[in-house]
Amino acid sequence: MAEQLNTGGGEFDPCRYRLRLRDCLLGAQMLFVAFGALVLVPLLTGLNSNVALFTAGVGTLLFQLITRGKVPIFLASSFAFIAPIIYGVETWGMPRTMGALVFSGLLYVLISLRLLPPIVTGPVIMVIGLVLAPTAVKMALGQSGPAMPQTTAMSISMVSLAVTVAVSLLGRGMLRLVPILCGIAAGLVMAEIMGVTSWEAVSKSPWLALPAFSLPEFAWEPLLFIIPVTLAPAIEHFGDIIAISSVTGKDYLRDPGVKNTMLGDGVATMAACLLGGPPNTTYSEVTGAVTLTRAFNPAVMTWAALCAILLSMVAKVGAFLSCIPAPVMGGIMILLFGAIMVVGLNTLVRAGQDLLRPRNMVIVALIIIFGVGGMQVSIGGFKLAGIGLAAITGVVLNLLLPQDDPQG
Repeated sequence: MAEQLNTGGGEFDPCRYRLRLRDCLLGAQMLFVAFGALVLVPLLTGLNSNVALFTAGVGTLLFQLITRGKVPIFLASSFAFIAPIIYGVETWGMPRTMGALVFSGLLYVLISLRLLPPIVTGPVIMVIGLVLAPTAVKMALGQSGPAMPQTTAMSISMVSLAVTVAVSLLGRGMLRLVPILCGIAAGLVMAEIMGVTSWEAVSKSPWLALPAFSLPEFAWEPLLFIIPVTLAPAIEHFGDIIAISSVTGKDYLRDPGVKNTMLGDGVATMAACLLGGPPNTTYSEVTGAVTLTRAFNPAVMTWAALCAILLSMVAKVGAFLSCIPAPVMGGIMILLFGAIMVVGLNTLVRAGQDLLRPRNMVIVALIIIFGVGGMQVSIGGFKLAGIGLAAITGVVLNLLLPQDDPQG
């Protein structure tokens, strides 16, 4: 039992505030659990992995500051923005895409959950997974990155996929929390056996260096394209706060309150994108680790954040990650992007929505077809398509369409 000390201003628990060696080790373990997903986003989008590590640490510290160190949760790279970042970089370049992501963090702070019922969020999340699917398949087939025979690429990607699935289903203890890392390791071994790896960049890279930070630029077109994607991680954040509340037995929606947790998440995203890192989001993988280890002390996440910042200074980490062959990541992405689609489907199932009712059918059908089918809306020189168009379509239809007559 932790000793209670009276400071004259009320009681506090020193175990919550004291940064102990045990918490440091637990924090390093939490970072290890998050590492695979954390670096996956920069690997797919072309962002700098060391910057992503740094901004995950800074973002988590900002979140802890805003929520007064009450929530044991870790923030890092958001999967929801992978497709918009890839498209944005190809269309407008990296600086303008990052500028748009800065404002997505601001919208994250201001967003109203009243506009986001399951009938909208479910299909929008499905669209994210479906839009990403071709990217995963192309990487798995060796059609992205350096040229590689399809049979070679398939051998590597399917080993990555099989090991990731096997560990997630059959793994025990901490092993079950790191299926992505296990899949990457197995894929790398297979790639090494097949002679398609090159570690020249690692040998040439220095051990220590500051992350390659970059500054954003601002323009309307990427801003209006990327902002609607904020709908999906906003719902993910709300669900993650409910999940960690359930694990610890504390109601974080009440204290520090979802307004403060959303504010912390939004500020963390803005800070990350100002430095050239991917948008942040609360990590359900780490919540799983908290469940297993019973590490409810928020100071553990402070240590995880500090470990991420220190690791970001090791230049060889980023160099190593950049050397991973595309098929290794492609096999894992097939599962991850499919899982995103299933999360959206499960959102509809858990809400108990009758999808054959005319109003629900119209909303879901138009969100998915507009998002996946290539529909575009042009306003002057600006084009809205994909996930952004799907999200806006869902919000507008939900606001404008009359409710079904229950007697009809």
